Amino acid sequence: MNSGKTTILIQTAFNYEERGQKVLIIKPGIDTKGNDTIVSRIGASRKVDYLINNEDSVINVLKNDLENINCILVDEVQFMTKKQIEELWYITKVFNIPVIGYGLRTDFKTNGFEGSIRMLELADELLEMPTICRCGKKARFNGRLINNEYVYDGDIICIDDKEDVSYESLCGNCYLKKVRKISKNDF
Repeated sequence: MNSGKTTILIQTAFNYEERGQKVLIIKPGIDTKGNDTIVSRIGASRKVDYLINNEDSVINVLKNDLENINCILVDEVQFMTKKQIEELWYITKVFNIPVIGYGLRTDFKTNGFEGSIRMLELADELLEMPTICRCGKKARFNGRLINNEYVYDGDIICIDDKEDVSYESLCGNCYLKKVRKISKNDF
């Protein structure tokens, strides 16, 4: 959330291609924002090579490309299934193709996404892309707003291309205060 993940993904693809390397960009089909395109907050965009639906096998979708690519970049990796994350890991080991996933660790209720949990368990390397809360502290949580009001209930996945739904990066203090409505007076 506001850390520049998609911008960095697009830059990474550019860097590989500038050196004559072939990349594949994939994203979960459940992410309808931009449809078959990834779009960063600063306006950079790029068409994805494959949309991966929950029932898809990543290996089956990519099998015709696995001998001819140098890197797989995954946007919104948190929406991938556990099995799909495992398949991406197999690709890194069996085909020796780097897979770089960009996504969130937790949902707006601070629970890990299925894809993120498995990625954290299998990843060879993790790099956090920090962002800041409005108060200036490091933001590690995502607050969901509906009609500009913080909510703690609702479906886990609600893509923010709807007019009334948005998300804000928050530090732990602001998350508890704004989303959970918890203060020291509650103890």
